[in-house]
Formats: sequence, C-alpha cells, structure tokens
Amino acid sequence: MAWFKVWKSFILLAVVDAQRDLAKLAVIERHHRTGNIGLGFVQGLGLERGAIASSVAHDSHNLVVAGMNDIDMLVAAKYITSIGGGLAVADNEKIATSLPLPIAGLMSNQPIESVISDLTAVNQACFKMGNNVIKDPFMLLSFLSLPVIPSLKLTDKGLVDVDKFQFTSLWAD
Repeated sequence: MAWFKVWKSFILLAVVDAQRDLAKLAVIERHHRTGNIGLGFVQGLGLERGAIASSVAHDSHNLVVAGMNDIDMLVAAKYITSIGGGLAVADNEKIATSLPLPIAGLMSNQPIESVISDLTAVNQACFKMGNNVIKDPFMLLSFLSLPVIPSLKLTDKGLVDVDKFQFTSLWAD
C-alpha cells in the first residue's frame, strides 16, 4: 500500500480534461510489493467521470487504473487489490460493478455464463460514464502498459518511449 503515498504528489500535479478526453493513468506493481507506480495520462477512453481498473495488463499484469478523478481511481485500485485481481468500474466513490479474476488476477473460477454476465456489466457501466466511451475500454487498458509495442507506454517504473527504448519524462523539460 506504499503506492498510495506516491499518488498524493501526482494528485497535485496532474489534471484531467474531459473536453480533450484526457484521463489519468496509473500502473501499480502488484507482484513483489516494490511500491513501484508509474503515473501518466491516457487519451481515447471517452470517460467523463469515474474510473476503471484491471489486473489484466500485458505482459507484467500489474494493476492498471484510469480515471477522471483520484478518489474513484483509488476506490477501483483498492477494490481490485482486495479481490485478488479482475476488472472494476468505480463511480461516485463506490464500485459500480466488477469481474473478479481470482486466479492470478487473470482467470475466473466461475461458470462461463457468470463471466460473460460480469464482463457485459463492466462494459455497460463504462458506457454510462461518458458520451463517447470506446467499445472495449478494458482491452485498451490492457495494452497501455505493454512496453514492447510503439510508441509511449506506461509501466510501474515510469513512462517508456518504446521507439527510443528508454524512459522519458511525463513533464516537458
């Protein structure tokens, strides 16, 4: 839970902008308790409020959370942590719905009908949080931390310029 301390400094520096479809993004290391957290922005989710979080995040499968306010992002991140992984949607400071994935944060032990129902519910909850939410926001979220495909990716260690194969600053120098 040390990553919550890092988050506090980001709250003061980063501002979302629904008009420009700009949300906050965090990648939180979830396997070795390192406390590593990468912070950045994402454009293209279409969210106007709330937050989404997922432990399905190629290749490291860290916790990835994107949102339009810090409280909903924290609610979603804490919830995913408490259930051992999965997908979650937070809105108005509470979990709207989720898809628990208790097997390594990647797989369910429930019948396929239940998984399909929960997946449909998380996607529908996302659509209610904006007028132009993309078709599958969790699929996009799962690739934002994959630092082997171009061009900028966010890892638990920071922002990576994949084309230059080096870390880069979120803030212009």
